[in-house]
Amino acid sequence: MTTTSEQNPTATERYDEAAIEADASVPAIHIRRDFRATPKQLFRAHTDRDVFARWMGPKELRNEITEWDARDGGSWRYTARHDDFEGSFRGCFHTVREDRIVQTFTWEGMPDSVSLETMTFEDLGDGRTRLHAVSLCDSFEARDQWLASGMEVGVNEGYAELDRLLADDEV
Repeated sequence: MTTTSEQNPTATERYDEAAIEADASVPAIHIRRDFRATPKQLFRAHTDRDVFARWMGPKELRNEITEWDARDGGSWRYTARHDDFEGSFRGCFHTVREDRIVQTFTWEGMPDSVSLETMTFEDLGDGRTRLHAVSLCDSFEARDQWLASGMEVGVNEGYAELDRLLADDEV
């Protein structure tokens, strides 16, 4: 679901599917999703190269991690493949803590378009953790291109696979 929001969600809202929202005041995308997991498990899902490669969507993609150094100042790169499609993504980790990851994100097909992503993992106190990702794009046009790309398919399919890995105690 893609909407424009200027409000912060209340603590009673639940995000069993990803809420993908365009920020009205800055060229940013907010993604919120709740998981039946601990913050530590979600942190591992985003920093362990083998776990990350297994859930990053869409589901038909095969991910090959070619560089992964999940620490402050480290970098990452992976290539996603499916049939005739091949796309590579890269970035740098700026902050890597159990409650927060700050990194850059670039699709190598658009190397001049870099976003700054901040992910936080909030313990909701009921066995669930809320992931809140903010991707700050370099322009409203770039942000709107991301939103029009069909990104919600990959986000939702990837998070559904992450749900399965969490339920099977594989994270």
